[in-house]
This record gives sequence, structure tokens and C-alpha cells, in this order.
Amino acid sequence: MTIDKTQIRNASTVIVIRDRFESPRILMGQRGSKAVFMPNKFVFPGGAVDKDDADIALASPLPEMCRDRLAEDADPTLAHALAVAGIRELWEETGLILGQKGDWQGTPHDDWASFAERGYVPDASALQFVFRALTPPGRPRRFDARFFLVDADHIATDLDDFDAACDELSHLQWVALSDARSFDMPFITEVVLAEVEARAKDLAPPASVPFFKNNDEESLFLRLRGRPMTD
Repeated sequence: MTIDKTQIRNASTVIVIRDRFESPRILMGQRGSKAVFMPNKFVFPGGAVDKDDADIALASPLPEMCRDRLAEDADPTLAHALAVAGIRELWEETGLILGQKGDWQGTPHDDWASFAERGYVPDASALQFVFRALTPPGRPRRFDARFFLVDADHIATDLDDFDAACDELSHLQWVALSDARSFDMPFITEVVLAEVEARAKDLAPPASVPFFKNNDEESLFLRLRGRPMTD
């Protein structure tokens, strides 16, 4: 049996949902044609956890239930960095701020300088941990990705202003949840969409979170319930 030696990086993705009770829409963008990972695909904002993410102070932490689910089958100290990474990636790729007005503790890291200049501190209290997926073996890059859902009402800035976004995602747009599957997207994004549709009108964090676990031996579809997993 060949063992995949590709490094698995922790990653965070944020799904922003708008008008969830009337005509729900989600924010998506298209990856570049030259991207190593999922070129040309429409995806949610997200990316790998950086080493500095664990050091960033939050105005408010993740809900306790989300922290419990994130700690299952994972390093329990990682939850904070995952939340920070998701908020950072949302800012970098869309220019939208999930935060509260406030002053930073010390000098912000380079990735956060422009965020801090606008007078905000990242806030994770509205994030709902809704899905986890491990990239299958054999891919050029592998991620242990956690997907967070957040209501657009918690975004502090103009929902239609993407001027501060970097160029990693193009064609940023609010996509009707009912039309999203017509876009060219990765398989796992389609799976996550089904979970988002099921939770579109639920404002509380889920008590049970799906985990699509692809390792070198098998693919498992598990449920994270906040309890230690046994071998």
C-alpha cells in the first residue's frame, strides 16, 4: 500500500449567508486558472491556518458548543486559531470584516494591519462550526478544513463592497442558495452546500457536525458530537 506523504494543513472556510429567511444567498468567488489547488472552481472564502493565527486576540470567542465539536478528534487548543484564520481569510479574500469596534493589543501582524487600521478587532462569537472535511489522498495539496457558517447581519462592513479584497478570488458574488449547484465547484463544496441548505433558517450552532474523513486507508463519514473519539 502506498502512503500519501503530502502534508495535511489545517484550514478554515467561512460561508456567509444573507437574507436567510426570505431568499438566502451565499458569498462565493472563483479561484484562478493557475491555482495549484482547485483551479477555476467556485468556492467559499478560506485558506490554511497561519502560525501567527493562534496569537491573535478575539473580541469574543467561538460559542462553547463549537469549541467542543472542534476539539473532537483534534488538538483542543486549535479552535482559537481556526476561528482567527477564518476571519482573516474572509477579510483578505472578500474585504468583509467580521469584528467589533475596538483597539488591538499591541502591534497587529502584517496580515491584520489593514483590518486593524479600520478600527476593528476580530470577533468569532457569530461563527457556527457546521462541517469538517479532510482532502482525499493523492491531491497536490491536502487540508483538514473546518467550515463555519455566519449570518451576514454580523458583518461590520458593506456587504456589497469588495474593494479591499485581494486577487485570490475573482467574480465575488452573492449566489442564491437554490442556484449554487449550477456553478462549477468542488465535490466537497456541493456536500457542504447540502448541510447549509438544511441549516439555512437555524440560528443556533449544530449539536452534531458532519466530518468527511479521508485518510490513507479509507473514507469515513462521521458525526462530531463533542465527545472524545475512541480508536
